[in-house]
Amino acid sequence: MQIESNLPTVIDVEARLDQIARRYKGAGGVGINVLNVIGGSAEGLIDKLPNAVRNNLEAATVKALGQAMKAATSTRSMVPDQKSWLNQAVSAAMGAAGGAGGLPTALAELPVTTTLLLRVIQGVAVEHGFDPHAENVQFDCIQVFSASGPLSDDDGADLGFLSARIAISGRAMQAVIAKVAPRLAVVLGQKLAAQAVPVLGAVAGAATNYAYTSYYEDMAHVHFGLRKLAIDADVPQDELVERLRLKVGHTRVS
Repeated sequence: MQIESNLPTVIDVEARLDQIARRYKGAGGVGINVLNVIGGSAEGLIDKLPNAVRNNLEAATVKALGQAMKAATSTRSMVPDQKSWLNQAVSAAMGAAGGAGGLPTALAELPVTTTLLLRVIQGVAVEHGFDPHAENVQFDCIQVFSASGPLSDDDGADLGFLSARIAISGRAMQAVIAKVAPRLAVVLGQKLAAQAVPVLGAVAGAATNYAYTSYYEDMAHVHFGLRKLAIDADVPQDELVERLRLKVGHTRVS
């Protein structure tokens, strides 16, 4: 006679953290290599943008994020989550189309790409068992954008985005977007500048979109992987973040 065990499943926290650390270290690696091939150094890119565009980057980013969250969430019932390779391919095609016409088409493509990136992040949340329609999960999806993009020298090494918290209220989403927007504006500004390069605009657009999609998908796995591990193992989130810092070789920036 077989007796079923009701003992809880033992969670190997170290093994799960090792997996998350590997994902973090490898985030966007292929995309960054593509950028390097086309000479995609980020230094000075934003300075090459017209003053009017540069001065309105943050406001445009706030608007794009607000619209993207509504669009990404509302399309979930009509368009299912896609495979990673397909998301990257679609994103690259969108970037190429945006860069083909220079800055005007790149600006028009920006909110569409932002929506796609949010859908990718939402899809990762679902993989880890979270409801993308839940308000706190939507906050987390936006929060993933506070990790530096692949064109940044920082590469999100401070891991601060993992432990950032904000109280849920009627204005909470606007607060999260306002907090994330300055950092994401720099990332998107670099993308726009790369797409505005004559002749190479389409190539640069495809490469940057491919890199961003890969990077933010990896960052979403790190983010929601830690959230899930904290729940499964009943370990405080902040403790897991600190243990992850040690594994990836970064210390807290004061």
